[in-house]
Amino acid sequence: MKTIPSPAAPSMITKSHAPAHFELALAQPEDRACIYHLRHEVYACEIGQHPVNAAQSLSDSLDASNLYLIVRCGDEIAGFISITPPASPAYSIDKYFTRSDLPFAVDAGLYEVRLLTVHKAYRGSKVAALLMYAAFRWVESHGGTHIVAIGRREILPVYLKAGLRDCDKTVQSGEVIFHLLHASVASLRERLEAGSWPLDSVEKQVRWMLSIPLRKPAACFHGGAFFDAIGPRFDRLHMIPEVINADVLDAWFPPAPAVLDALHTHLPWLLRTSPPTGCEGLIDAISEARGVGAANVLVGAGSSDLIFLALTRWLNRKSRALLLDPTYGEYAHVLEKVIGCRVDRLTLRRERGYEVPLDALETALTVPYDLVVLVNPNSPTGRHIPMPDLQRVLASAQPRTRIWIDETYVDYVDSAQSMEGFAATSENVIVCKSMSKAYALSGARAAYLCASPHQLEELRAFTPPWAVSLLAQIAAVRAIESTDYYHKRWQETATLRTQLACELEQLDWVVIPSVANFLLCHLPTEGPTAAEVVTQARERGLFLRDAVRMGAQLGDYAIRIAVKDAETNRRAMEVLREITSEFRHST
Repeated sequence: MKTIPSPAAPSMITKSHAPAHFELALAQPEDRACIYHLRHEVYACEIGQHPVNAAQSLSDSLDASNLYLIVRCGDEIAGFISITPPASPAYSIDKYFTRSDLPFAVDAGLYEVRLLTVHKAYRGSKVAALLMYAAFRWVESHGGTHIVAIGRREILPVYLKAGLRDCDKTVQSGEVIFHLLHASVASLRERLEAGSWPLDSVEKQVRWMLSIPLRKPAACFHGGAFFDAIGPRFDRLHMIPEVINADVLDAWFPPAPAVLDALHTHLPWLLRTSPPTGCEGLIDAISEARGVGAANVLVGAGSSDLIFLALTRWLNRKSRALLLDPTYGEYAHVLEKVIGCRVDRLTLRRERGYEVPLDALETALTVPYDLVVLVNPNSPTGRHIPMPDLQRVLASAQPRTRIWIDETYVDYVDSAQSMEGFAATSENVIVCKSMSKAYALSGARAAYLCASPHQLEELRAFTPPWAVSLLAQIAAVRAIESTDYYHKRWQETATLRTQLACELEQLDWVVIPSVANFLLCHLPTEGPTAAEVVTQARERGLFLRDAVRMGAQLGDYAIRIAVKDAETNRRAMEVLREITSEFRHST
């Protein structure tokens, strides 16, 4: 990752990954003879654990139930490792230790990893690390909770460095002394995340052929913690009036009356009926309202659906992208954790009110990025780049660079500020429009991309039929048609936002100017941290967003709060005043 605190240097170019030298795969039945021969060569001939036999092959009863992961180099097996699952009749450690004497539980989550073996010709390479990591990922992805192993004393440091713990129990087999080793999968994952395994260098040398991903897919952190109060199975819906869900940016107002009338009147039929296959009516409504062609529109079940669809199709690990910092966290998650590509950051400074530095952005756009993401207005800052300024800056972008503009909150500024018309005739600009926040349809999940047809052509092939539910299609169409209703709500939001900002400032919070339905606030550093305020507020039914994960610049004293209706804002302020008062009295 590279941070760009000032104009990016033109010399920053993408570096391609080194070619793979090894192939990692699940051993097939036809590989067993080679594995057993290599076992004999190492464990009988080389280290004397077992006697040499005329067949030059070594196996045991566990081979009927275990599996092997192998590393190939060309046609040769460079190494292997064995995994014994909990369903196996026994583990190899049962030959040496009584289960009641083991310092860990033997249960359905315990996997045994054994026989880490590397051919002489490949010792000193990454084969051993690759096999150990692959075994860990296999156990982790299959729901294992603990790993046990016995490791030769001579290579004990290798196991300990990987995160296994010495249980202070040894056994001698032939001429070899083994140590009993154990670790929880969670502790190994924590060690891995801390960077103790050379995963990046290993990854560049391997062709990963397992059915599980090489890297564990990471979950993206969002707001929505308020569902803890309502219940994940919705068994406490009666709590809705008591919960203030200011940790998400859902609209404070209901959908337009035309939306509610259509859903209420026809709900039984809507629930049991399949929607139009290609969302033709919704596309037509968007096309007419935005003044673009139907070929310029691609719909999806919310902006997240479209983000995952498009970015994972367009980019790979060799790609390079640019994000604002801070900005909406889902983009960093998809780019870094799902795709794994290189991500640079354009830093937004607090002393400048987190405004996007257009001169630095213009310079950065001269770099041949594969993708540049601009959330405009930006979340969590609420700052907006006016359309004329953005159009001017985008002129400096490389033609091959896709410019993705997320306009989830642009209607709170002015619908005329949307770049949809510009994108429809552009070679490289794509606008992502969620209908969740501005149209009060977060639960319906409806969104669309607006771009030149050639940008959307490939994505259409990967958009399934019935991508948007019938309820969401009808709600979105009626919402688009209810222009006057929503314009009034957006204007009211501005008034509510101004009132809320004034009250928050009375707490000595620094409130960043915003054009959207939320405010980013910095708390006094001599007071409680954002995490402490969020925790205390949650106990009182107020859910806020600790912004610490939303950007490197924000730190431990930044909170994002959604704008609600006047009465809900009043209740939220009562809670925050109470927390502030309690802290002052305690100090």
